[in-house]
Amino acid sequence: VPLMESGGGSVEPNTSLRLACKVPGYTYKGYCLGWFRQGPGEEREGLASIDGDGDTNYADSVMGRFAISKDNAKDILYLQMNNLKADDSGMYSCAVHGNCYTRQPETFNYWGQGTQVTVSS
Repeated sequence: VPLMESGGGSVEPNTSLRLACKVPGYTYKGYCLGWFRQGPGEEREGLASIDGDGDTNYADSVMGRFAISKDNAKDILYLQMNNLKADDSGMYSCAVHGNCYTRQPETFNYWGQGTQVTVSS
């Protein structure tokens, strides 16, 4: 079953967005779930991950501004993004079944199509 992201858009700096990703069947299995970003001309970066126990891991670039969470009952993964900056612009994707500690994209097996976030004034 495909993953599906939502919640992207165009916003001004210092505002907030919450992304959601439907992850049917993956929350109860205890897989690692993650959020990733790929900016123009950049490699995909692992921003945040959450494991089956709810333990989270963040990239330094988003630590303290972004928060990953999941709703096991609804099979939804969230990314709350606060104090957005222009550098946060990019395609945001969710993925499952990878390395929660390293957040390396190549370790994740299943991906959504992505949702675009643009931060500009």
